[in-house]
Order: sequence, then C-alpha cells, then structure tokens
Amino acid sequence: MHLVVITGMSGAGKSQALNILEDMDYYCIDNMPPMLIEEFVKLYDTYEVKKTSNIAVGVDIRGGEFFYKINDIITSLKKKGIKVDTLFLDADDETLISRYQESRRTHPLSRTGRIKEGIDKEREIMSSIRESSTYVIDTAAISIRELKDRIVSMLSSSNNGKSGFPINIITFGFKYGMPNDVDMVFDVRFIDNPYYIKELREKTGLDKPVHDYVMDKPEAKVFLAKLTDMVDYLVPLYIKEGKGRLSIAIGCTGGRHRSVTIAEELSEHLKRTCHRITTNHLNINK
Repeated sequence: MHLVVITGMSGAGKSQALNILEDMDYYCIDNMPPMLIEEFVKLYDTYEVKKTSNIAVGVDIRGGEFFYKINDIITSLKKKGIKVDTLFLDADDETLISRYQESRRTHPLSRTGRIKEGIDKEREIMSSIRESSTYVIDTAAISIRELKDRIVSMLSSSNNGKSGFPINIITFGFKYGMPNDVDMVFDVRFIDNPYYIKELREKTGLDKPVHDYVMDKPEAKVFLAKLTDMVDYLVPLYIKEGKGRLSIAIGCTGGRHRSVTIAEELSEHLKRTCHRITTNHLNINK
C-alpha cells in the first residue's frame, strides 16, 4: 500500500492535486480527520475488492485540533510498514491573498476577516509538517499542467519500488524566475552557452550533442565533481537531522541546455547511490 498525505497552505491547490492523483488511479479522500486515517487504512487494506493499493488523503487546517496530530499519525503508519509520502503545497502570501479575493472566501483561521492574519497563523502551525514533508511544491507560478507533470514525476518514481532518501532535482531558466520551494540553488551560467551554436540552439540538454558540448568544457567537469562531492557529504547529514527530503535547483539562462545537462548528470550519480530521485525540467520547452 502507498499512502500520500496531501496538505499545505489553504488556497495553495490541494483540491487540484487530489484531482490529479485521482486521474493517476489513487483512491482519494478530501478533508479526512487525521485521527481516522489509521483506521481507514486498516479497513481499506482488508477490503477484498479494492481497485488500487494507492490512497491519497487530503488533510488541512480545517481539521482543527485533530490536525495537530498528523505528524504522529504518519510516524505511526510508517512503523507499521506502510509506505507514506507527504506532499505539501505552498505559495507566497501575495498569491494566496489574491486567490482568496478571487474566490471571495474567508480564511478558516481569520477571526477578524483579514486574510493575512489567517495566513500568518496557518504558516506557524504548518511549519513542522512542511519541514518533514517528502515533497514540497510552490504553486504560485506554475500552471495546472505543470503541477500535474511534477506530481506525476514525483510519485511515479515513488511507486517504482525503490527506497531511499527522496531528492528532487529541478532545472529552470533565470529569465523565467527562480523557484523558491527548494533547499539549494546552483547557477551554471558560467559554462559556455550552447544556445549560440546554431545546430544546438533548438536542442536541449537531453540531446547527446548538447550534453557532449557542455560536458566537454573543463569548468563543467570540475563543477560537477565538486557538486556531487558536496551533495554526497550533505545527504547523510540531512538524513541524520531528520529532514524528509532535499530539493536541488540548477539554473541557466533559459533552462534548456546547461542546467538540464548538469541536472541529468547529478541525477545519474545519485541514482547509483540508491537515493530516490525525481527530475523536473521546468522550462525545457519554453
């Protein structure tokens, strides 16, 4: 059985995420009181005609006092041998306020009616589960299609039976903006840009000619060696500290050539060390 707990800031897109998982053949339930999750999992596991072994449960601050036990419940389920991943959806305050204003809804924690007051309280309550979540996605600047691509990429890797520490590698173009839902950001614009080579311009870092052009540069080889060495050193420390996952962003000008090449090399290296890797190229088709 694979259980995905979907949570995050109110207005960040949990309903859309549940819809995406339902399309991925997950049995989805929204706003289930956390205290009932263990009983439901036990009941579902004995249900002889269940259609899928994948379950997604949406939980959020609407659960009131029940919500505060969610981390303990997840820990208890893992101790029973159930595979549990937590997907936390987030967005900046400005985006959340705009979404609330468009929907004309009030924030569940706002006593005075001020949306910002509710958001501040919710962030404080959510801080611990955000830190321990397997995956964190900032939905402020991505479309529903991009959200779907990231969730499919993350959970397809999670379902392939491979264990290990989850590491999400993201590539992006600085011209489109830097993602803010990551732990580390690396800028590889110091490497010669294949964009200025006519025959490489329309290709990407997934194509061998671009890959070979980038990795033929001495500075690219040295950087990759130092990057892999640093990540190899840090991951065991993060695991020891109790971190639930690691997100690494690699950027170049357009997010199509240099960043993609370096990310793919880093991904292959980390897969050999038995970590659970997902790779998302945010701007590769722009």
